[in-house]
Amino acid sequence: MESSRASRRRRSRRSRRRPLLFTALAAIAVSGVTAGGTVYVKARAHSGARAVASASAPAPASVSPSTTEASVEPAAVDRKALLSQAMASVSVPSGAKVSAAVLEVDSGESAAYGGAAFDTASIVKVDILATLLLQAQDAGRQLTVAEKAYATKMIENSDNASATALWHTIGRAEGLDTANERFGLAGTSGGSGELWGLTQTTAADQLALLQQVFGEESLLSAASRTYVQGLMKGVEADQQWGVSAAAVGSSWALKNGWLARSTTGLWDVNSIGRVTVDGTDYLVAVLSKGTASEAKGISLVEDAAKAAVSSFAAPL
Repeated sequence: MESSRASRRRRSRRSRRRPLLFTALAAIAVSGVTAGGTVYVKARAHSGARAVASASAPAPASVSPSTTEASVEPAAVDRKALLSQAMASVSVPSGAKVSAAVLEVDSGESAAYGGAAFDTASIVKVDILATLLLQAQDAGRQLTVAEKAYATKMIENSDNASATALWHTIGRAEGLDTANERFGLAGTSGGSGELWGLTQTTAADQLALLQQVFGEESLLSAASRTYVQGLMKGVEADQQWGVSAAAVGSSWALKNGWLARSTTGLWDVNSIGRVTVDGTDYLVAVLSKGTASEAKGISLVEDAAKAAVSSFAAPL
């Protein structure tokens, strides 16, 4: 048997060779995310054990709310209110009335001021020609030589006899109303009998008609639209007034109408067309009634056209 001293020496040697053992982690807790985006993890050992982990790991960068630029939708522009404000600056003669509508071609934004119906006078000639072209398209035919001659004189010279001839060709008020229903002119009705100049319309409806003449989303073919536009660009010199006043020095295409009412002696004066201002195209319709003279009516229409376009062209 070994002595007790030898036994103690062997136990001491085995104790020195034994590896150190550490207790397992009791818990791992995530303390949070710093402003810089680092996540800190802390480890806790059982009582008497060594701490074995105190590590940090990068997290996806975060941005302080105070430095984040909020994504905000741009506020909608109240075009109707801006147009109303602009039209309030127009001096309207006592007893007269004026209405206007504008569409910015690129954005498609539009607004109308006043919803009353007015006599068309000669601006209906654009509607007559658009109806003729639509009917010809439906029939799969081109305009005849005579129809083209009438159309040119009707638009460029505002010839009434030519308008009457084509008024009959389209089926007078019934033909016009049928086409206008397709064009989307809900507030327009053809004049009775031969009285095409007393067709009733609104500024908003005239804007819809201009979209058929100048817009790509039209019932009229590209060739038909180009044809009408060309005639509206070629009106004779003494009729180059109206909405063109809003496009001084720039391009325009228009048709005007003027009529002295026999019952009152007062004038209907209207103007519709497309104008270009600082490189931007606008469709514009201005209707008026009740002025004491044609000259006063023209002045009113031009002032209204400039005000209406300025409500869109002015910086917000």
